[in-house]
Amino acid sequence: MHMQAGLNKRRPEHPELSIFISDITVRLRMQPAGNQIMTSCFPRKLLGGIFILCMLIMGVSAFTTPSEEHTVTAGNCSFRGKHYKVELRVAGEPVVLRCPLLWPRLGATASPQDLMTWHRNGSAQLLPGAEPRMQVKDSTLWILPAMWGDAGTYICTVRDASHCEEMAIELKIFEDAETSLPLISYPQIVTLGTDSMLMCPDTLDFARDKAGRSVRWYKGSVLLGGDGGKFHSVEEKRRLLIVNVSMEDEGYYRCVLTFAREGREYNITRNVKLRVHRRTNTVPVVISPLDTISASLGSRLTIPCKVSLGAGTPLATSLWWMANITQVESAYSRGRVTEGPRREYSENGENFIEVPLNFNPVIREDLNTDFKCIVSTTLGLQTLRTTVKEAPSTFSWGVALAPLLLVFLVLGAICMHQHYKRRAGKAYGLTMLNTSFQDFHPIPEK
Repeated sequence: MHMQAGLNKRRPEHPELSIFISDITVRLRMQPAGNQIMTSCFPRKLLGGIFILCMLIMGVSAFTTPSEEHTVTAGNCSFRGKHYKVELRVAGEPVVLRCPLLWPRLGATASPQDLMTWHRNGSAQLLPGAEPRMQVKDSTLWILPAMWGDAGTYICTVRDASHCEEMAIELKIFEDAETSLPLISYPQIVTLGTDSMLMCPDTLDFARDKAGRSVRWYKGSVLLGGDGGKFHSVEEKRRLLIVNVSMEDEGYYRCVLTFAREGREYNITRNVKLRVHRRTNTVPVVISPLDTISASLGSRLTIPCKVSLGAGTPLATSLWWMANITQVESAYSRGRVTEGPRREYSENGENFIEVPLNFNPVIREDLNTDFKCIVSTTLGLQTLRTTVKEAPSTFSWGVALAPLLLVFLVLGAICMHQHYKRRAGKAYGLTMLNTSFQDFHPIPEK
């Protein structure tokens, strides 16, 4: 009020000074208002950015933290890798690819809650598509018959309301069975001086049909089992009985199963390479599972128990699983944890037995359970223990906090920019003030 009164009194005498002081007053009044707007706006932006980022981190952690119940969206499948067994088949014969993810289940078929699909690697087209030679039946993909161009990698996908898993199977097709005999033959070992059986391998899918139970055995071009002597064909079990095995019985055998489908007959051929070993007392050795198995809560898990028998016969060997001190069948009467089917096979002249332990699904209770694989023979008993531990979360705080750091950098840059802008404005005002005082010349008193 006093300043304004002074200005009113001197305005008639010094109009130039009056205009200059009015300009400075307007600038001083405007400057605090600008500062107030900026300082009140900055915290609101900062708090808003931090709130949005915190919500983002909470959402990401909710989706990445393992839980026992979660919903699987399209395309979010867990890939279980390629199956260890490569399917070796001959062109012109039927081929059945079984999804390995469903082997442990009863009947090896998909349950009504599962959605099982097939596609070739590198293609999004579901099978069978428009290919009339291909059919999908339960958990299997049928190719009737297979051609050389059908070779490749096939992927089966099993999806339900809370899980999605994928696994690959490699299929190789050979044009000529004779030239590829060492590659496509199944090794089997029998003991010298015993009565032993040869199994026609990988024909169960065809033998289930009544029209697929006729099996013929050959050694070279000679049909076996017709004279009732050394060889006896057991067609219902797809086996060949060899009486009093001798060293001369070694060599390649061929079983041929006739199969009819949709009015057409097919021949399914399997080759067996027989080796004869002298009688030995082989002690079985449990070579898997590992001491600890990692798994996510809520996921499915298969732990194989693999036993090496050397050159011994698997028929005199028992193999089973226990949970703590109870057999699995009794410990899990509702079937959440089950033993899979027993598999007997040979690799590189050595016999193996395998019985998997299947979890559907893994829960926290399993982390505190002592699982044991037990093998028993007349020579003794062996046990191998394993435990299930929770797999580490894939959530990374470093990745989650990176956006927060970026927000702080951006807000810091904005703050510094506004700060230097205010300083530049103040410097400009002082420069104008100094310049105005230099240009002002006082009027001498009269």
